[in-house]
Amino acid sequence: MINFRLIRHLWLFLAVAEEQNFSRAAKRLGMSQPPLTEQIQILEHALKTKLFERSRQGARLTPAGAAILPAVRKFAEQLGQLELAVHEAVSGQAGVLTIGAITQAMIDVLPPLIDRFKAEHPQITVTVREIDSAEAITALETGDIDLAFARLEGNLGKNIRSLPLTEDRLAVAIPRDHPLAARTRLTLANLVDEPMVMSSRQVSPNYFDYLIGVCNAHGLSPRVLHEVRSVTSQIAFVSCGQGVALVPASMKKLAPDNVILKPLTPRLSVVTAAVVWNGARANPLVDALLALLPADAK
Repeated sequence: MINFRLIRHLWLFLAVAEEQNFSRAAKRLGMSQPPLTEQIQILEHALKTKLFERSRQGARLTPAGAAILPAVRKFAEQLGQLELAVHEAVSGQAGVLTIGAITQAMIDVLPPLIDRFKAEHPQITVTVREIDSAEAITALETGDIDLAFARLEGNLGKNIRSLPLTEDRLAVAIPRDHPLAARTRLTLANLVDEPMVMSSRQVSPNYFDYLIGVCNAHGLSPRVLHEVRSVTSQIAFVSCGQGVALVPASMKKLAPDNVILKPLTPRLSVVTAAVVWNGARANPLVDALLALLPADAK
């Protein structure tokens, strides 16, 4: 049996935790402060623990409150997805396709594909979540997403299927006033003394390990000054004079005026996006989107 009272209390808890102030949380919720305070006290009594430290400065989470906050946030997100699914069902919509994607895929690969999918399946709601490549497999296995567009390849697990969608040539992003900027092409060996900005291994282990392996094979042991969460962040750090970066050549369109991309010799390519799904979860919506992929990707 659904405990709607507990659900309401958790929504109230989340509002106070995010606002760090009972008055602001009450305003956000469209209610007065005394009932909000009372409901939080009821929740604390039910859980037999104090969730907030109150003061004139606001409301600060106790260790117990901070411990349950991530789970409450995830619950609220799932509840929102459930509410959307119910709304779509009642209004005659046939379903929801949830896609997780890295930033680069959201910029180039995904928009035209979603447009085609919506044109052929106007009754389907498509929701997109930004994820890191490292999060994709777990999210697919738990069913949090139906499809992932991420930088992944190789053996990804017993039930995980993947198709590479795009490959790109590696280039070197360097400041426009850098001494190497005068050269037409660069080699990895040219970067031996350069501090480097790399995509974090935590974000995309396969991609990170591939780049390190390529560098080592060409006589470069990277001096990694910064590890960042996306290719766009790499270019931003280069723009701020924080080193040079190996990035897909197509990212030239995102480079500011003070950053240029130089091609590498020899030519080195990387998978910039693959579509990944859980083969153990039958889903006709996933099959419908996969059917729209270019023939050479299947």
